[in-house]
Formats: sequence, C-alpha cells, structure tokens
Amino acid sequence: MCGIVGAVSQRNIVPILIEGLKRLEYRGYDSCGVAVHQGGELKRARSTSRVAELHALAAEDSIGSGTGIAHTRWATHGAPAVHNAHPHFSHGPGADANTATAGRIALVHNGIIENHDELRAELKARGYVFTSQTDTEVICHLVDQLYNGDLLEAVQQALTRLKGAYAIAVFARDEPHRVIAAREGSPLVLGVGTEAGQGEHFVASDAMALAGVTDQIVYLEEGDVVDLQLGRYWISKRNTETGRYEAQTREVRTVHAHSGAAELGPYRHYMQKEIFEQPVAIANTLDAVTGISPELFGDGAYRIFKEIDSVLILACGTSYYSGSTAKYWLESIAKIPTSVEIASEYRYRDSVPNPRTLVVTISQSGETADTLAALKHARAQGMTHTLTICNVATSAMVRECELSYITRAGAEIGVASTKAFTTQLVGLFMLTLALAQTRGHLSEAQEAEHLKALRHLPVAVQAVLALEPQVIAWSEEFARKENALFLGRGLHYPIALEGALKLKEISYIHAEAYPAGELKHGPLALVTAEMPVVTVAPNDALLEKLKSNMQEVRARGGQLYVFADGDTQIESEPGLHVIRMPEHYGSLSPILHVIPLQLLAYHTACARGTDVDKPRNLAKSVTVE
Repeated sequence: MCGIVGAVSQRNIVPILIEGLKRLEYRGYDSCGVAVHQGGELKRARSTSRVAELHALAAEDSIGSGTGIAHTRWATHGAPAVHNAHPHFSHGPGADANTATAGRIALVHNGIIENHDELRAELKARGYVFTSQTDTEVICHLVDQLYNGDLLEAVQQALTRLKGAYAIAVFARDEPHRVIAAREGSPLVLGVGTEAGQGEHFVASDAMALAGVTDQIVYLEEGDVVDLQLGRYWISKRNTETGRYEAQTREVRTVHAHSGAAELGPYRHYMQKEIFEQPVAIANTLDAVTGISPELFGDGAYRIFKEIDSVLILACGTSYYSGSTAKYWLESIAKIPTSVEIASEYRYRDSVPNPRTLVVTISQSGETADTLAALKHARAQGMTHTLTICNVATSAMVRECELSYITRAGAEIGVASTKAFTTQLVGLFMLTLALAQTRGHLSEAQEAEHLKALRHLPVAVQAVLALEPQVIAWSEEFARKENALFLGRGLHYPIALEGALKLKEISYIHAEAYPAGELKHGPLALVTAEMPVVTVAPNDALLEKLKSNMQEVRARGGQLYVFADGDTQIESEPGLHVIRMPEHYGSLSPILHVIPLQLLAYHTACARGTDVDKPRNLAKSVTVE
C-alpha cells in the first residue's frame, strides 16, 4: 500500500525521507521515489526496485535539500514503471517534460481520484502534458493550473475539484521551505519536529515512518489541510456552509513506534481503526506474492496438493463464513470438491474420513480451542494433510499443521473481526489459485488476471471505505430497530451471514441471513415495515433472480437497503435505499461487499451506545470449548 513521507527543515532531509520509506516497506510497493527543492529547481529520483536502490540513485545524483517529499507506490492507474512512479512534476504549456527538473509543482498521492478522466481532458485542452497513466498526475497539473504564487491557496482550490479518496503532499519550485499536505479518506499524520535549531516539521501516511525522528504526532482529520513551513505549521479545513477554509486546532500526541499497533490515532474505537486498516492488511498479506505457487504455503505443498482429491474446511464464527465463501471459489476455480464444517460440531458426529482430503483450518488467533480439537480429530481419523490460514505465525494452529499461510493482518483488538476476515479471504483465494494451478485449471493468462485483481484490491477497498458517510446515514435508521434480515445469493450468501453476525455482535440487534431464494420458504413471514432487509447485490449471474426476491420484499411493505454494483440498474425510490459500490470485482467481490456491512454494524452500534470493542458476553480469542 502506498506510503508518503515529507519534510521541511534546515538540514538535509533526504536521509530522513529514505528512512521513512524503509519503515513503510512492510505495506508492499512496486515503485518508489523522492523529490526535493534544490538549487531553485525541482529534482527527483525514482525507481521500480527497492528503497535501497532509490537511496543509491539519490546519492549518485547528489540529491539533497531541506524540503522534499517521498513515496512508495502500489500500482493502480498505470503499470509499475518509472514514468508512473511518484513524485510527479507538473508539465504546463511550454514545459519540457523530458528534463529532470521540468515543472514547478511536485506531488505525491495515496488513494484514488474518481473524476480523473474528466480533469485530464480539461487539463490537456489547456496544454498540459501527461507523462504517466496515473490519476495522481491530474492533481499535480491541476494545482499548477491554479497556482498564482500561494501554494496553500492553489491546493485548497484544487481539492474542491477532486472526487474520491486521497492523501497528498505538495511543494512548489517558487516557494522553498514549504510543503502542503491534505487528506480525505486516506490516513495522514503531521510530525512536529523536536530537533533543536532545525525548525523542522514532517508529514507521513503512518507515524511509523517518523519513528526515531519525532514522537510528537498530530493525527490529521478528514478534510484537513496542513501548511508546513520552517518553525511553524497551520491546519485548516473547509467549512461546507461558507466554502471558506478555517483554522483548526489538533492535539499533539506522544507516540512511540513500538506502541503504534495499539494507538487509536484519529479513530473512535479499535474496530473502526481495524476496518480502515484493511487496505494495508491486505497489502501486507500479499506482500511476498509475485506469482502463484504451492510453495507459498510451505515446503512440500506441491506434493501434498497433487495427492489430495477434496478439501475439508474447519472453522468457527467469522472464520467459518470465510471458509463458506472459499467453498465457491475452490469448486468453481480449482474444480475440487469442498465441504465446510463448524469446528465445534464436526468432532461430535460420525463422518466419513478420506485420507486424500486436505484439512484446512481457519483461525485469527491460531488458538481457537474448538478448531484445534477438530483438527486433532480429523488427524486421528487418518486425514494427515493439514493447512492453516492464520494471523499468528507462532500460534498452536501453525505448529500443528503441515502447511500454513500467514495473513499478516496485524494485531486485531476489537472483538468483532474485520481485517482478519478479509485477509483470511485473500489467503483462501490464494489457496484456490494454487490448487487450480496444481490441478491444471489455471492458465498463465488467468493467473496474470487474478494477480492483477489482487494487486488492485487494497485501492479498491479504500474506495469502498469512502462510502462511510452514506452508511452512517443508514445506521441512524437501523439503530431504532430490533430485528434485521440480510439477503445474498451464491458467492455472496456467506457475506450476508457475516453482515448479520457483525450487526448482532456489537449492536445487539437480532439479525438473520438467508439465501435470497429461500425468502418464500419461510422468512418472508417476518417482513414488515419494521424489518429492514439488507441485500448484497453484485452484478453477477444471479442478479435478475435477486431482483425478483427484492420485489417479494417490496410487495409486503418491507424496507430494502441494497449495496449494489454501479451497473445493476437498481435505483433508489421509496422503500428502496441504494448505496452504489465503486466497481464490480468479479470473484473477489465478496471482499469488497463485506466492507460496508462492517461499517453498518459499527455505526449502528455507535448510535445505540454499546461497547463496540468489547461487546457483552464475547471474547476475542475463544480458547475454551
């Protein structure tokens, strides 16, 4: 996931910027770059290799300055290539885009700009030269076009034109010792300098990037714009009623690098923080993946995968729903028979063991007692091929299984699982592809297409997170209800189950989920105007069937709340409330569609005043039966 570091100081800040990028490498990236204000011009180095090579390039070109920005990029708009790497320079009418010091604006950006095509066309008509395929370059040129000697004013004007999620850092050729940064939907922090006599300040996408430089951190809020200059900084935010930017005061916190995982930052609860950490968690889970290979799951995986003829998934709670989703993937993509069992039930019934079965356990903690017991029961029945999808590399589950895939979601403090669930889905999708490859059902072209979709997933999730304000509006209605029904079909039925689980876990609203086709076989009797019906509506082969099920609800006076892909042609009207997803995502669509369900549960619980992170009667890791 993309990372930003920027600074204004009296000393050469390039080593600090490079070190900051190194601290953000865990997020995953495919290009990196640094730009500075040097000798009255903009100067930069960019690389599609590691940060260490960028460091060497910067040294070779004698890049050094007290003002600069740096970036690690995960490719979205445009392939991983130097010309698409950040920082970007503006190339206005008459500018020479081929020179190392072209332009007067330098900019880095995390997030996604939804209206970049429209802005690109407008800027091209004004004579701006585009040298990349990125949406980021559009922002850079837009700031340049609006620039009239005051960078803050130009950035503030540019932000009013942008649609989407972003965190940006910008500096101008004509204003040394000044960096402007802003955030909307993507995290950004301000670091207040503590080095005597330097007058320095920093900006970064994560406080971890500034560890060892400053522990005085300001977590910027949505819509904040910060103006960094020597010895001082200002934070402003646009008043939506007047349209004017007004000064803001934000708390300066002492943040130690080692405590970053437990730091709430700008979030109200750990659950909210963990929901918004999902792009990073997914990027981390995919960090080492450069291609599909059984060895991603451990030594000997290829041999084991060749020996099996079926899959048995054992899990509890949220992990069970991730396994239920994976069953659709495994049978449709890998063409392997798959069964999913609730671990707490499996060992208490008679089953038919098959020694050629791959037993897959799923657990966030790796210490779930019921799942460990079910694993031991399966092994005792002669099913010795075992694999776990787990978030803790040192856990009992990892030690007990032959193979493993560590999800790297990071610490999850909230009891209601969010980022552990989505990273489990990523791990299970990787397992699906590895089994499909081993069984001869994955062509090179298909592998490339799936990898491309996986690489884009963090940004796609970030775009879904930007729907939070719309979900908050719905939550105010849900908070007054005592029952809710969730509907899904096919691949998205387990996602409806997960959405219902989240709502009941933390808001204490009774919620059930059904396959939409089962409505007329019983649940329809519950539908009234007081029973909100949440529907997951991707644009897939079952869409028309799902629309018929929705009409059954409407005919009984039910209130539908639909998360719909943009091309489903489902429109809001009385009794039918629609939130549009940013894009349809094929096989990986469940990972995107679960995000707004998490947000709905979270904000409904907040509206009802429950203890979100520690819901009654529940524990984070169930280590007893």
